[in-house]
Amino acid sequence: MIEGRIIVCLASAWDYDPTSKHQIMRILGRHNDVVWVNYHGTRRPSISGADFKAGCNVLRRFLQGVRRVNDRIVQVTPFVLPGAKRPWVRKIHQRMLVAQIRRAVRSVQRSGQKPVQVWSFAPDVPGLVGQFGEECFLYYCVDEHSQFKGVDERTVSAAEAALIDRADLVITTSEALYQSKRAMRADAVLVRHGVDYDRFARAWREPLPRPTDLPNAPGPILGFFGLIDFWIDCKLIAEVARLRPQYQFVLIGDCKVDVGELRKLPNVHFLGRRPNESLPAYCAAFDIGLLPFDTGPMTRNVNPIKMYEYLAAGLPVISTPMPEAERFSGPIQIVQSAEQFAQTCDDVLAADHDGRRRQISDVVRSESWLSKVELLSEIVTSRLNPDSMTKSRPIAEVLPSSVASPTYVTTIPGTPANLAQPVGGKQIRQ
Repeated sequence: MIEGRIIVCLASAWDYDPTSKHQIMRILGRHNDVVWVNYHGTRRPSISGADFKAGCNVLRRFLQGVRRVNDRIVQVTPFVLPGAKRPWVRKIHQRMLVAQIRRAVRSVQRSGQKPVQVWSFAPDVPGLVGQFGEECFLYYCVDEHSQFKGVDERTVSAAEAALIDRADLVITTSEALYQSKRAMRADAVLVRHGVDYDRFARAWREPLPRPTDLPNAPGPILGFFGLIDFWIDCKLIAEVARLRPQYQFVLIGDCKVDVGELRKLPNVHFLGRRPNESLPAYCAAFDIGLLPFDTGPMTRNVNPIKMYEYLAAGLPVISTPMPEAERFSGPIQIVQSAEQFAQTCDDVLAADHDGRRRQISDVVRSESWLSKVELLSEIVTSRLNPDSMTKSRPIAEVLPSSVASPTYVTTIPGTPANLAQPVGGKQIRQ
């Protein structure tokens, strides 16, 4: 495990629902000082009430300066110029960003000079490489950022390409991202997301109280939690809800798109955002977990953390076509249309049996966030070895042999399609 460093993490807002960034930095923060930078420079804000409110929140956090999260983690919100396109504006933006991060790093130096590492989850910061005397600059790619709404695709793609070229290490979290980024960096690495297994496994291990805001109407509950944005196929949900009025569809999370038509349906229930720690109790009440993603570049590249959380909670999952979901054939059923979606719901519910939740949960038992951070630490440490710094060398040549652990195949009876999927072991690709 990496120890005794100052880790600068460039990511989205700390004060929101936990993401892979939060999980990784919380674990690294046990033995390192973490400077979490709330970076909001990629997307140009629109003229809307939501963006005005978000801008006010950013300004408020900026005025608060460096804020301590706990004894080892601080967060800082730099003043930046979001969506800057002109070269001279980007140059000013970079100088401002560097100065503010340097001040935050100085604020956590305790005694002596600790080595600095930079872990960037932002794609458009190539100018920050080498600005902090860092021993390692890591680009952690979790999305195809150029496909987000509100960003300039050409500008973000060019900046990301420059960052991929300059970074010491490029991590990807899905097979599609790995394939696209290794075209630019032959030594890019695939490390898929983990899961807070013990917390979500409570959904089947313990008799959790039923949340009071769940619908009292009879019938199975098909549940979703997460941000409801342009990548969610709301039209598909509406069609399935009309086809199966006896099923209750529960959607948990903030809405960033118009869901007016969905709200009209009596068996569709929007609960809004709920505390992350309460999600296992909702999972315990769900009969099926939903991944109703729209098809497109975002879906092809995404590796949803909620997918692992559903599985850890023992939920059978129904998903639209998505490469990372297709890895779990059996516990996750892939559907192409509303009619197939509805029929698959029927089949999955009919196939329920005692012990199925535990069997499904076992599929991701070995995929804890701690195991992922241990693997990441091995990768980073190997790259800090001067003999391992040649970027063209395959990662398999520089990693300790202990990383090459075996995979295991498990099957889950009583599902519409048995699972025959490698699970366990550390997932790393070169």
